[in-house]
Amino acid sequence: MSQRVLFVAGAKATAPLLLGILPFAVIAGATAVAADLPLLAAHALSFVIFAGASQLATIELLDRGTPIAIVVLTALLINLRMLMYSASIAPHFKNLSSKWKTLIAYLLTDQAFALSIARYEQEISEVGKRWFYLGAAFSLWFFWQLGTAAGIYMGAALPPELSFEFAIPLTFMALLFPLIRNRPSWIAAATAAVVAVLGHGLPFNLGFIAAALSGSVAALLAEGWSHAH
Repeated sequence: MSQRVLFVAGAKATAPLLLGILPFAVIAGATAVAADLPLLAAHALSFVIFAGASQLATIELLDRGTPIAIVVLTALLINLRMLMYSASIAPHFKNLSSKWKTLIAYLLTDQAFALSIARYEQEISEVGKRWFYLGAAFSLWFFWQLGTAAGIYMGAALPPELSFEFAIPLTFMALLFPLIRNRPSWIAAATAAVVAVLGHGLPFNLGFIAAALSGSVAALLAEGWSHAH
């Protein structure tokens, strides 16, 4: 198949996912405005981070006046799973130039990774793998930017009484619950929730960091215990 056909195939593969992605993108844009970020900063945040959960967390922490170091650390912790994705998908692009690898890394998301790895089971060529991935990843990037832009300008146009102050926690809940499928994930969620409540009064939103770390450790311990038994 030609590069164009493979690119279009990757883009088409994202179609069923857009119904879930676009509302989150709109909320991310609207909450950036609700957090009093300038329009240019709200757009830049979406371009630079391009990761739904960490983008929403960054907006929430900035809105609370959290120190930048804590904001950056939180975003990095949330995106640690990208290291696993990168290690898994890297062998498929090992012969590409650094410029291609940089672009592929920037566009990497949960959805682009999952769609591409599933496609690669069909043993398409290295060129085919690249263009299918780029089609899927760029489509997701484009619609995320489109959705956040819509949210930014919708949020800016809304009167104050129609605020989005509850959008971020509700969005996090919507992102979280589908991921809780087994005992380790339940233990991780419960541990993080308890630590978050207990650490609510800590300065610089350190309770948020403590909750994320404790949830991760609890998940690792629970996973190890389940394998041992």
